[in-house]
Amino acid sequence: MQLTDTHCHLDYDKFDPDRADVIKRAKDAGLVRLLVPGLHHRSSKEAVQLAESNSGVYAAVGFHPTDLDEFSEETFQQVKELANHPKVMAIGEIGIDYYWVKEAGQRAFQREVLKRQLQFAQEVNKPVVIHMREENDEWFGQASIDLLAILTEWCRDLSGTLGEKPGVLHSFNGELETAQKALALNFYIGVTGPVTYKNAEKKREVIKQIPLDRLLIETDSPFLAPVPFRGKRNEPAYVAHIADKIAEIHFKSPADIAEITTANAERLFAWGD
Repeated sequence: MQLTDTHCHLDYDKFDPDRADVIKRAKDAGLVRLLVPGLHHRSSKEAVQLAESNSGVYAAVGFHPTDLDEFSEETFQQVKELANHPKVMAIGEIGIDYYWVKEAGQRAFQREVLKRQLQFAQEVNKPVVIHMREENDEWFGQASIDLLAILTEWCRDLSGTLGEKPGVLHSFNGELETAQKALALNFYIGVTGPVTYKNAEKKREVIKQIPLDRLLIETDSPFLAPVPFRGKRNEPAYVAHIADKIAEIHFKSPADIAEITTANAERLFAWGD
């Protein structure tokens, strides 16, 4: 059974003591590819270095909406240069976060930087990895409204393969209507560990309505560990627990979910190997 983790922060210092072992455990668990997203210019560089030194590991580069104190014309140029690397498969993690960022001016800056990074993704013809978090972690709010407006405008100008597969809404935690609007724009939906939590019935109901050919599985390591590892450091090897839960939700076998989501990841990111 082959699996893919399309979002894991293996550059985080929580993996410093045993990073090589974490990657080995992932491969032993059947993972064939891992995508490490950047959060700013330094972590983007670290993601690329990890991809260079490990087979089956790939990178995305970009500025996370809560790390924009790192954003400047100089650092953006550094990220743009990193995007030329053959193992950089996407621009991300980019998006909108109103949970940690409250001030109106800073939120406006988030939206502006997001638009610039989307434009860059279009220029280099790479899909995007989108982060979105509401102010109070509610299911629908201003962050969803603003993000969908920006993505809708961006997608109007897309053509070719990028128009057919513009990116993924990472660790989706929104209303079904939001997911449906993203699906209408040809986005994929990323599913993380919380789908396994006892109190996540609403999330599971949303995921049940998402077509299987638009789902991706992500650990978001070292965060959001699935049951039975909730509260512990997450790692890519645990992605199978997410696949198991999706299989239960969609009345499929875990092997079917592994095959489908791995094919979805291949379609979106075009690993090229």
